[in-house]
Amino acid sequence: MFVRPAESLEKLLNERFTQESGTMYPQCAFAAGNKFNVQGVLLVEQVVEQIAKLQFLNHFWMTLFLIIPIVLISRTVVAGSRYSPILIIVLFGLGMGYALVKSGIGTPGLPELPLVALISHVTLVALAVSFFVGGQELKKIIKGEHLELDEIVVYSSEETLLGTRRTQLYFIIRAFFILIGIEGVLKLFTGSVDSDPIGHFYPLIAYVGLCGAIILIDNKATIQNKGAYLRKGLFEILLIVGVLLLSGFIASIVKPTIALPQIFFAMLISSGLGMLFSNWVMGPTGRSLLFAGIPVVLAANFMIGGSRIVEAFKIQGMTSVMAYGFFGQVFWMFGGLALLIFLGNANNVRNLAPGMAGSLSHAGLTGACTAGDLGTEAAARAPIMINVPFFGHIFVFTILAMSVQQGKLMVPAAMIISTIGLILTAWSLKTLRKAGGKESEEVKGLMQFSFGWQLVAVFGGFFLLYLGGLDISNSAMAKSSAISHFGLFAATQGGMFGETAASLIPFIFAMPFLVHPLVFGIFGAAMEKDGEMPKIPVLVLAIIGTLGVIYSLTMA
Repeated sequence: MFVRPAESLEKLLNERFTQESGTMYPQCAFAAGNKFNVQGVLLVEQVVEQIAKLQFLNHFWMTLFLIIPIVLISRTVVAGSRYSPILIIVLFGLGMGYALVKSGIGTPGLPELPLVALISHVTLVALAVSFFVGGQELKKIIKGEHLELDEIVVYSSEETLLGTRRTQLYFIIRAFFILIGIEGVLKLFTGSVDSDPIGHFYPLIAYVGLCGAIILIDNKATIQNKGAYLRKGLFEILLIVGVLLLSGFIASIVKPTIALPQIFFAMLISSGLGMLFSNWVMGPTGRSLLFAGIPVVLAANFMIGGSRIVEAFKIQGMTSVMAYGFFGQVFWMFGGLALLIFLGNANNVRNLAPGMAGSLSHAGLTGACTAGDLGTEAAARAPIMINVPFFGHIFVFTILAMSVQQGKLMVPAAMIISTIGLILTAWSLKTLRKAGGKESEEVKGLMQFSFGWQLVAVFGGFFLLYLGGLDISNSAMAKSSAISHFGLFAATQGGMFGETAASLIPFIFAMPFLVHPLVFGIFGAAMEKDGEMPKIPVLVLAIIGTLGVIYSLTMA
């Protein structure tokens, strides 16, 4: 029998007694005159408690063997091509979540697998390293320094699984342990274990996670100084914990004045440290999170989203949310690409991938860039573009927090910021047209575009949804999914827009990822042609996205 920790002893005893006698006695184990003596009840209670504790260890290994294969299968499917595995993670994640519910192992939201929920909430841990690298690259661009080659470690070229080399396999498994280990430590430090159903397991989670994070290093990789490499990994773990604790503390301090989420301050601190330590060469922790952190977190989120597929379609008002999320993904992604290609003369993946990853804070494209799926130049530029729009989040989350308090969007503020975004976008396109292939000018133009198009996409999108009659909670779900915005996703998941939105966002966020055959198909085609993206398909998809957004807001 699968024993869930939340099940009470009273329920178990009643079920057991009913099966044996055919009679139900309410509170049979506790009322006077029951057929169990007190000693027997205590013994059974101890047994059930022990089973529940052992069951948690099963949860740990089950979570590991559910999430890691999703990431590995995705890499196998795209092996030998230039396409990103993020798309396949979406499909298999949703399928796995649905299958768990359909087979009776889980229920919507997968509360029976608490570690899956834990990993789905560690987006900030996975992004902390990207912010740090963004600060490093930003300083190098400002100072005109050329990107240095990495020589501290040479990865093993042995292909352990189809599409995954040996060192990459270690990175994926190690990322899993890093994520749960750091989150366990953070829970212990912040004292949030009392209200958590698995709170008393966090010491074990932290211990097992950190042990795995330290020792899981590929022994066949060529490492110049193994001791220094290990110490780098440990120091990076401590640094991430410190950044997240400090950012959480600052967010709690300023919350009464400005409701800025923790991710904003984590970005500022991490990127600042990256600029300060611009010559730091990543150790095993940073490499693992850059390569596999976001894919592992997305796999967990899509599993939870898949478990809510049936439930979500039954909720009234979700049609418009999901329709806008789907067509909005086409509109904002390919509309932005069309601007860069036709008006910015920046038709190369080194510009398009980091530009769109930053301007939309796009989770899937960010993961593809930082993993190196879209080339080394895109991988180097993406962290910079991811950081830049977060400076605008002081406006985003302040205005959205005030909108939540009022129960509707602050329309004048949204229109003003959207207009500023349009001006910045036009300025960025002018900068890119004059770049002439010069790296510093291209990066400058992309930084301007990332900031400007993000303001247009976020506040322009919220304004369109307001005109379409959606309330602020549904608008937040629709907007975060329409641009795959991990900052807005993290804020929604954290309860900024209510408990209903927090519970549904994993599924709503996952649905537009079905557009990714088009997104990564176009980028894959560009990679096959030395980075040049086909123009006509981009224009056609931008038009389809425009028509789809109009449909979702007027007829869906």
